[in-house]
Amino acid sequence: MVLLCVIYPLLVAFAGKFSKGEGGGEKITKNGKVVGYALIGQSFTKPEYFWGRPSAVGYNAAGSAGSNKGPSNPDYLKQVSDRIDTLLKYNPTIKKADIPADMVTASGSGLDPNISEQGAIIQIKRIAAYRKLDEKKVAELVVENTQGPLLGLFGPSSVNVLKLNLALDELKK
Repeated sequence: MVLLCVIYPLLVAFAGKFSKGEGGGEKITKNGKVVGYALIGQSFTKPEYFWGRPSAVGYNAAGSAGSNKGPSNPDYLKQVSDRIDTLLKYNPTIKKADIPADMVTASGSGLDPNISEQGAIIQIKRIAAYRKLDEKKVAELVVENTQGPLLGLFGPSSVNVLKLNLALDELKK
């Protein structure tokens, strides 16, 4: 009991002090002000920004959870269908088959800060048009902000939406 309830948590807390955020999470700042955390997703709904993965909890870190609705649940299917319709409405050049699952389904925590590289790529035309930017510039920004798989082996490439949107704002300047 002492090992698991006292010693182990103290070791983890001590090890966390050596991480990027010193155990408090990696803070992302802009002009000296904290605008978010690298591991907690945020809601972006304006068409001139990259949209993140949907959240079942409204990006509320205090209520981290999935929707718990199965793939045959009619409410869930309607919600996914509505998300697909919204993506197609704002991104008319893409096809339904090109939409990656992470753009229309919430993660298990409801707080995923990343989207797949493909999720970012399908939004490039929309963002370039709304911001009156060259598509190649926006595409370069996506490439610069794409993180490869963990250790080059585990998982897909992903893009942190907050970091990408902050870089997009800097590009406009």
